[in-house]
Amino acid sequence: MRLISLMFVLLLQATVARGEEAVSLKGQLIQGGIITGKTAPGSQILLDGQALRVSAVGDFVFGFDRDAEPQALLTVIAPGQAPLIQKLEIARRDYDIQKIEGVEQKYVSPPKEVTERISRDAQLVAAARKDDIDKPMFVSGFVWPAQGRISGVYGSQRVFNGVPKRPHYGVDVAAPVGTPVLAPAEGIVTLAEADLYYSGGTVILDHGHGLSSSFLHMDSVTAKVGDHLTQGDQLGTLGATGRVTGPHLDWRMNWFEQRVDPQTLVGAMPQ
Repeated sequence: MRLISLMFVLLLQATVARGEEAVSLKGQLIQGGIITGKTAPGSQILLDGQALRVSAVGDFVFGFDRDAEPQALLTVIAPGQAPLIQKLEIARRDYDIQKIEGVEQKYVSPPKEVTERISRDAQLVAAARKDDIDKPMFVSGFVWPAQGRISGVYGSQRVFNGVPKRPHYGVDVAAPVGTPVLAPAEGIVTLAEADLYYSGGTVILDHGHGLSSSFLHMDSVTAKVGDHLTQGDQLGTLGATGRVTGPHLDWRMNWFEQRVDPQTLVGAMPQ
């Protein structure tokens, strides 16, 4: 993705108030952006007509996928109040096309004998994301799960050995095999697999309200399904498993079915 100056356009810190009721939003109004919000307890929040989960103290979250439409409607229904509608303007992003050669052909065009395994892997991942945990663990904030050179960014499309593939939905951190991978925020482990066909060692950490992180290509997986982790707890180690050309961590995030950009939560890589 081309980096452009979007500080005042994309960083949203808005408050909509009426009487004693208020809704505050924080995040980047951008394709791939993740927005956290706070409202009065007991309020209802709808995004384009879809009801969002709101915690007992008024926390909620939502996100926009890679190709989100330029506008969305946020409806707030506070106790005893008429609905209040806020129009959200979603900024468009430009994405890079990356050409990568030397990938094993079995990963570019998988042989028929592994299609059953790929289907099983997809079912495991879908099952790990199906629950809507009601605890808003995302409110603790996020940090980078590993540090290193950013070798791949959200939204870019890769061409393996001349064959265009699906867009990349994560941020890649290149670092030596064995580098610790840490929980970027509080969450509950819903998937811990040592060897998926495409993603190798894979962990999914659910942060609540449909927001989850996935960690791909890990060399070792030490987290277990059901573990309740706090920010900084180790999940395993960075590796080069699955479809890769070198050791790195592919960190992805979902808000339900929307594939969102982790980097919008953590900003630049620490020096």
